[in-house]
Amino acid sequence: MTVLRRAWDADRTLRGYQYKARQLRFAVLSALLAGEPTLARRMTTGAVPPLLDADRLRVYLLRCPPTDRDPITRAYQDPSGYHGRDLIVQCPAFKEHLIGLIADDEEEVDGSSRQALGRGEALRRLVRDNPHYALGISDPHPLGATAEACSQATHALAVARSTPTRIAPHDGQSPLAGLLPRQQALIWARTLLRPLDALPKTTTDITRLTMAMPRSAVARLINISRNTITAHLRRAGRALDLDLDDVRARAAVNLALALTSTCAGPEPETHNPTPTLDDLLQTDPAGAWAQAFLRPLPAHHRRTLQTWIDANADAQDAARRIGISRNTVRTHLRTAEALLGRDLLTHGTGIHDIVHALRITADLAA
Repeated sequence: MTVLRRAWDADRTLRGYQYKARQLRFAVLSALLAGEPTLARRMTTGAVPPLLDADRLRVYLLRCPPTDRDPITRAYQDPSGYHGRDLIVQCPAFKEHLIGLIADDEEEVDGSSRQALGRGEALRRLVRDNPHYALGISDPHPLGATAEACSQATHALAVARSTPTRIAPHDGQSPLAGLLPRQQALIWARTLLRPLDALPKTTTDITRLTMAMPRSAVARLINISRNTITAHLRRAGRALDLDLDDVRARAAVNLALALTSTCAGPEPETHNPTPTLDDLLQTDPAGAWAQAFLRPLPAHHRRTLQTWIDANADAQDAARRIGISRNTVRTHLRTAEALLGRDLLTHGTGIHDIVHALRITADLAA
């Protein structure tokens, strides 16, 4: 009986340790997603993950059955609760996702440098050995840009699901926000978002999150109800004078948020009228981006995409407008995901680029 009690106590202690390690890894991920690597170091004083000493990282987003996530995480875990130079974190928003934060620094081997693969190669091997897995891989990013790396990995995962290898790196295409005239774009973005400054920070943070993921995922991520998420969004929508249930309004807000996060600095001084979004999207770089972005898409799929956007991303409504079945609409959208490298149906994180690209090309045609 004493032996059994000791075994039970040891098992309980181990489960408690695994739970705490999982929570700590998620805390580090949360700080990095907020662009705060220094905060991540402060939270882990005495046991700083080696990842936080890296200059850059890649995000490996693994799609697998939810029941496989914990065994995978524990298989590569070291005694400190981390994963060597990397971190593997169970995504709290999407139960089928495992997030690998893989250090992307070079290391010295026999006097020459080579790229350290870390756990990235192990995740690739898992996908090769399991036909139900898929893997999206971001470009290298500084630690403070982990959120952008996660977005890239999400889009890459949408492509990976339709490729024979089920592994896809990000396509490397420059984001629209980086191609717009910097000063004018920043004036527009800050003017649009300024009403959010008067709202509670919780409302602003929730608004940012819901531009990048579905409301149900945000609710799971921060452990509040969907009704509370909806209430915060209504408050933000009233302040912005926008309907945040409309896909075009969300695309505009998402672009403004991207601009203000990448173009830090003082408020630009200007005596000219505030530019509109149309002014920004009618520039030559934006036109070139949109044409290159949509070029892989056949004309009939492009028409389906346009109708889908006009129907506020409602596949049933789009099918009725076109006169085809809802399944055919979804098939066209799946094809568009693979050709454009954007997630449209699983979590919808790529819809903003679609909205802007179709808007720009429609203006060019007009």
